[in-house]
Amino acid sequence: MRTILTSIALLTLASAAHADMKVSFDWGPTKKCLDSKSPPMKLSGVPEGTVKLDIRMRDQNVPGFMHGGGKVAYEGQKSLPYGAFRYKGPCPPSGKHKYRFTVKALDGKGKVIGTAQADKMFP
Repeated sequence: MRTILTSIALLTLASAAHADMKVSFDWGPTKKCLDSKSPPMKLSGVPEGTVKLDIRMRDQNVPGFMHGGGKVAYEGQKSLPYGAFRYKGPCPPSGKHKYRFTVKALDGKGKVIGTAQADKMFP
């Protein structure tokens, strides 16, 4: 019983540590349409042990259209510059669309140890 309680406590602490990971972004110099350079991003609370960030974007108005993303080496940086990875940039056919970036923190074995999301309208 003690082992089970210890395991539950450790899982709870690990989950709480991941809850602090945050990402935000600004479209910055992103051009309409399908600019292949990623927008600038800010990161905080990235879990210790992260070696790569796996970043993907999805159009929330057309969820079936994946814009792809990329992986970026993580060395403790608090931001990613415009063009840190390549993807299919935003290109709403009419009006504005809401886009979501999902950032996954990966350890040296490729295991997800943290996740954060950020949404923004374009244009």
